[in-house]
Amino acid sequence: MVNINEVLEGHVALDIECLDRIYLNGYVPILQVGGQVIRFMKDHLGKNIPSPAILEKIGTSFRQSVREYAEQNNIPVVQFKRDDRKIDVMRRYLTAQERTGTSGVVAIGVAQEYQNVFAAYDKGGSHGFPWYSFTKADRRVTCYYFYLWDRDFGGSFIKICSYFPYPIKVWVNGHEWAKRQAMQAGISFTALSNGFASCDDAPALQAICDRLTSTVIQEFFDRWMNILPVPLTEYDREFGYWWELSMRQIETSRTIVFDAPRHARGFFESLVTDNLDLGRPETVELLFKGYPPCSGHGRPIVNHAPCSTKVVTTDTQVSMNVFFKHSRIKQYLKDGRALRIETVINSPKDLNCLRRLEHLEELQPKARDINSRLLDTERVGQGCVLASPAFERVASSSLTADGRRTPAMRFGDPRVMALFGALCVSLTVLGFTHRSLRARVIQLLDTDYTTHQMSYDLHRLRTNGLIQRREHSNSYNLTPDGLRVALFYTKVHRRLLRPLLAADTPPAPIELRQALKSIDRIVNGYIIDARLGTAA
Repeated sequence: MVNINEVLEGHVALDIECLDRIYLNGYVPILQVGGQVIRFMKDHLGKNIPSPAILEKIGTSFRQSVREYAEQNNIPVVQFKRDDRKIDVMRRYLTAQERTGTSGVVAIGVAQEYQNVFAAYDKGGSHGFPWYSFTKADRRVTCYYFYLWDRDFGGSFIKICSYFPYPIKVWVNGHEWAKRQAMQAGISFTALSNGFASCDDAPALQAICDRLTSTVIQEFFDRWMNILPVPLTEYDREFGYWWELSMRQIETSRTIVFDAPRHARGFFESLVTDNLDLGRPETVELLFKGYPPCSGHGRPIVNHAPCSTKVVTTDTQVSMNVFFKHSRIKQYLKDGRALRIETVINSPKDLNCLRRLEHLEELQPKARDINSRLLDTERVGQGCVLASPAFERVASSSLTADGRRTPAMRFGDPRVMALFGALCVSLTVLGFTHRSLRARVIQLLDTDYTTHQMSYDLHRLRTNGLIQRREHSNSYNLTPDGLRVALFYTKVHRRLLRPLLAADTPPAPIELRQALKSIDRIVNGYIIDARLGTAA
């Protein structure tokens, strides 16, 4: 059987960390509550009565400017249909623009979508004058997708809502940016579908990937906002009515390219096999490149049944997903020859970061660290030979350096085995809390397990040096010893003792059952000869 450690130590051709898909929100900070809307119309625009008619006039002017911009620059305007995959519709326009090698708006997509915008409510006024209040609500409004081909970022888009306060979405791809920087620097490489397959100068390529920062993305945004038609004016901008960017979804990837496709597939087969019965991935999806019979839809088949066998063929795309709060880690084979690990952060608060784009430099190292810890966890999982001093320290009561007694965590105790089984789950890569770990232990223990018992078990884990508490947080991380002990206990129990104790019954192999019957017959002969008798 392929061993993960052997493949990683001898068959890796390229190992690159890079931001992948970057999805951002654009918002006007001082137009987020109803009072700010009234102030915008009265104090900034000089209107006596804040009215939705004022906002409608701005929106109408913006929609007209988009039509004029498209006509003047011969830009196609595409009306998206409900089930359209937008990137597929726009791909031919992006490809055509890429051939020219110049930056430009390739097409404008128009869609009706639900957006969180301000709705006006007539509260009535004195002396016959109306008075409105403004509250945010979800409304189906017109949105414009400006699909761009940028000399630095390649294919990207900026979506602008035509209704007040004009929320914006920005999408760029970090790998595409890195490819263009590498070409400009004269670095030779072979591309994957969304990444790098090989490179003549891997350290220089990694240095380029490290240069993609919030400043670079902000410059991209500012450059295009000065080109595209927008509902706010330079006059508005002077008084602070302009968009700022926040992180909506950030994908941080690590791509490990193997020197031969068979090593990539062997690695992933070994990875899936080693994880399924330990329950470490929260979900394992086997996506078949086919269609359900008579379905009429082009979606791949998803195997929702419990995975009991290794179903990995040349026509199967395997994806392992681990969910944590709003975020997740996913692993999959890239183009059949590379392992891709991606930490997808949908809420920066999951990693104790703020949302504004300027905090990307804080978020990215944390996401890279998660990718590395996941890979380290999987490597330890296939090399968890436990040194006897560590085993003895955990399995028996001992004294710490300051004289405190550490409670034992004995192998075979159902509560201990459930606790270590829960610690094998991949959510521990992202850290865990009292609440999340207790929920997992309850599932494995299948009996009552109180919060006081969980607190005591966390104390046992900490005093044995198996977990450590994160600074300024109620979350914990496994230590290297903790990871090894958890995997060792769980593997020995589930893969050795449990199968051996049931080895005399199906589905154990017939050869093993026959051998055990022979041993049982001989042992019984010794008992009879010794005239010991048998228990009633």
